[in-house]
Parts: sequence; C-alpha cells; structure tokens
Amino acid sequence: MPAMKSQPAVTPRTRVRRHPERASYDRAVVNRVLDEGLICHLGFVVDGVPWVVPTMYARAGEVLYVHGSPASRMLQAAGSGAEICVTVTLLDGLVLARSAFNHSMNYRSVMLVGRPEPVTEIQEKMAAFQALVEHVVRGRWEHVRATTAKELKATTVLRLAIGEASCKLREGGPGDTREDAQLPIWAGVIPLQLAAGPAIPAPDLPPQLALPAHVLGYRR
Repeated sequence: MPAMKSQPAVTPRTRVRRHPERASYDRAVVNRVLDEGLICHLGFVVDGVPWVVPTMYARAGEVLYVHGSPASRMLQAAGSGAEICVTVTLLDGLVLARSAFNHSMNYRSVMLVGRPEPVTEIQEKMAAFQALVEHVVRGRWEHVRATTAKELKATTVLRLAIGEASCKLREGGPGDTREDAQLPIWAGVIPLQLAAGPAIPAPDLPPQLALPAHVLGYRR
C-alpha cells in the first residue's frame, strides 16, 4: 500500500471555489465524513460518455476500497488506469428561509479524484472485504462465514488513495436579508439524520437464534 502525505493534496481540481469558507482540506474532517457515509457516487467516462454510479465503499487508513463483479462496466473503466471522481454526501438538515431564494441545506460532502488500482494480492483483498463489511455494520465480520478463494476470485476490488481530496460543509440557519427578517414567516432548520428501524429476521432464520449486539444496537 503506497505511503501517503498526512493531508490530502489541494489542487485546482479539488479546491472549493464556490463558498470557499465552507471548505476543509483537513484529513481528519475528510475521514469523518467518509467513515459516516454508506454510499459513494463514482464518476467515470466510457467512450466519451460520463457515468455516475452509486456504490458502497470503505475507508481503510489512507485508501478507499470499492468492489463488485469483474463484469461491472464501472469497475472495468475505473480499473483501466483512467482517472475517476468519487463523492460522498451526508445531509444534515433542511434550511428554510423567508425567501425561496435563500433556502438551503446543511450538509457535509467529500470529493476525491485519482486513479484507482486493482487489488490483486490475496491478503489485501481479504482485508478489503473485511473493511467493506465492517464499514457497513461494525462487528459483523466475526459473525459471518469465511470468504472463500472462489468468492475472492469472482470479485474485483479497487484501491483509491486519498490523495486529492476536499470537504465542503454547511451548517447553521438561513441567511435571510435584513429586510426579509422582518417578515412574519417561519424560518429555521429541520434537522435530518439516518436512523435504523427494528431488524427484520430472514424468513428461514431459526426462531431461537438471538439477535446479535451489532444488529440490535446498530447506528451510524
């Protein structure tokens, strides 16, 4: 695994220009957003046509892993040496202003740019599998059946170094003008968060099987 700098590289491609005061290039901030998210959107180009595909991911140290079928057009394109763009967004609230123009959203987002590399070494590939499972449900890996060599061979795993990266965040209330603030219209923030509902057991699950702690207490 390649050694990385302590902070993501700030380049013309990742520098935030619109509302630069909302930007962060701090590795810890970038990592917190990546660790909380569940889905990334991976952008790539095939035959001159841009595509953006949602997929799961996992951060392990200073790299991001994505995986899927070897037949996946997304993974074939991303693993060909071409550059890709990966984004992760967390929606924290709806910002309601007194004017339609000043409505907004509170959010945290990360953008990564780079050239992913195929993971071929068995030990790292297995570590990537573990990272992907643990990223979605922490504590799950020790409960599942071991991954087989056939399953490893049937899965493509790509590694993207967290090199060029930026984070953009908005928080706080609406930015109404002084004139609009005098209007008798409600303004403020509706907070949003991802919440897990009660777990639904598989239909063929033995009724005496206890609900594991990592399922019972699941939260992001």
